[in-house]
Amino acid sequence: MIKKLQDEQTDRLFEGMLKLQSIEDCYRFFEDLCTISEIKAMAQRFQVAVMLDEQRVYTDIEQETGASSATISRVNKSLLYGEDGYRLVLERLKENNE
Repeated sequence: MIKKLQDEQTDRLFEGMLKLQSIEDCYRFFEDLCTISEIKAMAQRFQVAVMLDEQRVYTDIEQETGASSATISRVNKSLLYGEDGYRLVLERLKENNE
């Protein structure tokens, strides 16, 4: 799947993201790059991933995040069968919190 996404422009975008050094840097960059709705949607999907990783049930996730069952299902599918991007970040966040 990565090969479908990978190209020189996307590589450059990700290289730029790796230069961000703080949450403030991220807010500034993403506010310029994305719409508020896009940022909120990504944040919601990530929160869904966090809650699924905590073994929370769909109904609780729907209530707490406002995500649809379709969104929750898509995130769950990515956690189970995706490229392990969510898993990578979730594990690294856990390491930082220990």
